[in-house]
Amino acid sequence: MSEGSSQQIQQDNRDRSKSTEDNESPREPSLVCRDIDIKTELECLVKLLDGKIYKDEEVSMEELHQYLIEDDGSWSLGDNFLVFVQRVLREQSFSPDTRIHLIRTLAYAALKDDVIIILHQDRRDHSLMNFAQDIDKHTPEEQQAWAMFMCNLFENVGPSEWLLYISEWDYNGQTLSNIRVTTKVTVHCILSNCPQLKNIGSMILYNIAIKEVKTVVFDDVAVELTMAVLQFYQSSPNEEQIFRTLKALVRFLEVSADVAAIIQMIGPHPKQFTGKSDRINELLNVICRKVPL
Repeated sequence: MSEGSSQQIQQDNRDRSKSTEDNESPREPSLVCRDIDIKTELECLVKLLDGKIYKDEEVSMEELHQYLIEDDGSWSLGDNFLVFVQRVLREQSFSPDTRIHLIRTLAYAALKDDVIIILHQDRRDHSLMNFAQDIDKHTPEEQQAWAMFMCNLFENVGPSEWLLYISEWDYNGQTLSNIRVTTKVTVHCILSNCPQLKNIGSMILYNIAIKEVKTVVFDDVAVELTMAVLQFYQSSPNEEQIFRTLKALVRFLEVSADVAAIIQMIGPHPKQFTGKSDRINELLNVICRKVPL
């Protein structure tokens, strides 16, 4: 893709995002992970890749440096960038540490509004979402890095909408879509035994809940996420996590007629958290009006 055409796509995407935001009420700020030292991540990645990648992949690393350190636009990433990313993610010749540092650089990139250009380049191979679908097969540290990446994609309108696309493809005999994979990652995280994954999972759940999603698929997603939240409540979450998940339940009650019945049938009823804080009590009042004990 030429630099000129990439810049035009980037500008068109910004125009669409701005138009969308101008016609909507102000967005609630998403919860993201900003504690990433990108210079250190790139330095570690370069050392781990030294002598293990091809010349064109070295070019991809140089382009990544331009994008993240020199703050060039995503147009600086060539057509082979995602091919390089997919090889590092999938080939076992690369160490888990290599993948962790690569994913953390992607998590940093996810905070940029023009990362949507990279995501759209993956429409054919779905390499990013296929890796996410296999999240339970990766090391705990890889899972944490990937959860950060997906969480940070909610920072801007375009990437957050990409996470919830409903178009389907086949992968290892399964029919997937972005929204299904995002749901799987969210459920996996909040039900994990890892405190870090639980916390990021609650952030992703909150980010999903504050999105204005206009799709019939979201009804099923709301039910699945509600069931996961109710199970999550048995793990003694902290006040912040309770707030995030209650915020999500309020949203799910709005979009799905089945959520109230799921809460009543499965439990525990969220009212058990009464008194944790004023903001939690406010959300519980809304929930209890729709799901009485």
